[in-house]
Amino acid sequence: MRPDVGAATSSEDETAHAELCAPLGQPGSGRLRYAAAMHLYGLGQVSDAALEVYRICSPLDGEDPAALLRMRGLAHEVSVPQQLSGDLAIRMLVDAADRYFASLSGPGIAEIRADLSVWRSGPVTPGLAPASAFVQRWMPEALAALRATHPALAAAISAAVPHLKWITYDGYPVAEVGEAFSKGHAFASIIGEDAAIPAVDWECGIFLISPHVLYRDHRHIAPELYAPLTGPHGWRFETERPLKILPAHQPVWNDPFVTHLTKVGPIPFLSLYAWTKDVNPIAEIVPASDWAMLEALRLGR
Repeated sequence: MRPDVGAATSSEDETAHAELCAPLGQPGSGRLRYAAAMHLYGLGQVSDAALEVYRICSPLDGEDPAALLRMRGLAHEVSVPQQLSGDLAIRMLVDAADRYFASLSGPGIAEIRADLSVWRSGPVTPGLAPASAFVQRWMPEALAALRATHPALAAAISAAVPHLKWITYDGYPVAEVGEAFSKGHAFASIIGEDAAIPAVDWECGIFLISPHVLYRDHRHIAPELYAPLTGPHGWRFETERPLKILPAHQPVWNDPFVTHLTKVGPIPFLSLYAWTKDVNPIAEIVPASDWAMLEALRLGR
């Protein structure tokens, strides 16, 4: 090890360690990990041999330096925290979500990214609520599906999950929304009026629904974007219409008061969402005659 040539602040040290385990597959992540290793090398926390591993892996964003460190008997020389702080985890999730939105096209995307740039630098207050048993049950399966195509985003969500306030919405009467949905979903606001990062009349978060659940026809004044990270799932717009089966990563935009429904497939429904204004008025269920049939329906893989 090199001798200590200077002391970093605790936040600088934590940031460097967080960047040392930047999600695999994210463009530029190999160089980010190497830069972090260089910083820690200067503090005497990374050896010459371990630094060389990060240099070798720096142009390979999908290559895990940990594997080569283990192969060379160097894993013990690099200390990486098992869990990021709430502040870093949530900010890394915001970064990952913005990059994901940038990969999409369609109504609302540009507006949401512009608004995100306004609110994203606000102070972070990690959630203090107890862990959600529902999220612990279904999030791993949803992230496993997402990880196959978007490993960096999956890693960012996974790191942030313990620091977000997960809520099962109880604003709908159970008799109207159905017992399956009332118990089979949770959401966490990342940016919003009661969120990890504050915003006024704007909201962006994560939505999780268990497999095969029907989110019955409903509507609200808020313009809304769904960016589904898993799929396929069924959708319709206005009651009594047939389902439209959509894959993961196809955004869905809902104008104000447009009635919409989601039928979850065999994989848990995991989605980013954003409401661009009028976030406080309560949504309402819109009755339809075919809910029993749709709730019994099982979409194929």
